[in-house]
Amino acid sequence: MFGGGSDGGGIEVARNTRVAGGACVLAALLLGGCAGGSGSGGGSGSGGKDSDDGAGGGTAQRPKAIAPYWVDPRSNAARQAGSYRDEGMAEQASLMRKIARQPVAEWIGTRDPEGQTRKLTTSAAKADREALLVLYNLPHRDCGQYSKGGARDAGAYRDWLAKVVEGIGSRAATVIVEPDAVPHVVTEGCTPVKYQGERYQLLNEAVGKLKGLPRTTVYLDAGNPDWVRDPGGLVEPMRRAGIGKADGFSLNVSNYQTTASNTAYGKKFSPMVGNKPFVIDTSRNGNGPVEGAGAAEEAWCNPPGRALGEPPTTKTGDKRVDAHLWIKRPGESDGECKGGPKAGQWWPEYALGLARNTR
Repeated sequence: MFGGGSDGGGIEVARNTRVAGGACVLAALLLGGCAGGSGSGGGSGSGGKDSDDGAGGGTAQRPKAIAPYWVDPRSNAARQAGSYRDEGMAEQASLMRKIARQPVAEWIGTRDPEGQTRKLTTSAAKADREALLVLYNLPHRDCGQYSKGGARDAGAYRDWLAKVVEGIGSRAATVIVEPDAVPHVVTEGCTPVKYQGERYQLLNEAVGKLKGLPRTTVYLDAGNPDWVRDPGGLVEPMRRAGIGKADGFSLNVSNYQTTASNTAYGKKFSPMVGNKPFVIDTSRNGNGPVEGAGAAEEAWCNPPGRALGEPPTTKTGDKRVDAHLWIKRPGESDGECKGGPKAGQWWPEYALGLARNTR
């Protein structure tokens, strides 16, 4: 997500920062299901209260006209809110419900991608909502940083993708395709040249197969405004990756750039790729990025003092901005930095800080 100087091709990349995949959802999540009960469902389907499922989060589906995405009543945040409530920690429970009551994306793992995806989309359908999903399993992902890993090779990725597609089926879903993957190709010293053609091909196939489903909306990730600062440098890479077939692109996944800066960047980039609309990850950008001296060291990784951003909604007030979404799951670590656990693991103290700092 953040280069260390020019890439040699005229693309300006953020300086004085370490190359790293800000998507940072990771090995633990992808292998072990730290998504907090993914696939549990319910709800009235009309925006009414869910029945109490024991998680204690007091979750309800958001009004469909404002945020048509499924709220998981057994998410990590909902379970944590219930635990705090049971322990008599009323303030902490109230703060945690700020997260638990919002729809957040589910990152599809590797253990049983078809089963996980089927459960998620089925639960969403039962609640008359659509699932919000993230694909994050490309080979050689994340430049060897905290979220390194992914499928062992192209064949394994194609097998995994086929299972995800089968799991979605005819049910409604919005899918964010491979955060960081395209910007990492244009970041110097990140994705080796010998893998770049394969990466473009796999991304193109992923977009195409997902768009072959009857009710799936697809956004191909394009990084954030503080990464490839000249969006013109992303035009050809995004075309090779399949933006022409996608519904649009995503910005700011797992990052902290402001909604205003993302909107300006997206509106500059959109005409370069056929006027495609875009979505912005607002999950943790309420206070914007770290600035000043604190920005020098892995500012993307568990920075202190951050806050939840705008709640998920399709009512953005801008025809080019399809939605503000919580793609990164608030409260899950960016990696083993600043006292955090492994990337993707639940970190309730950080979640509380995000909620407490929210204006």
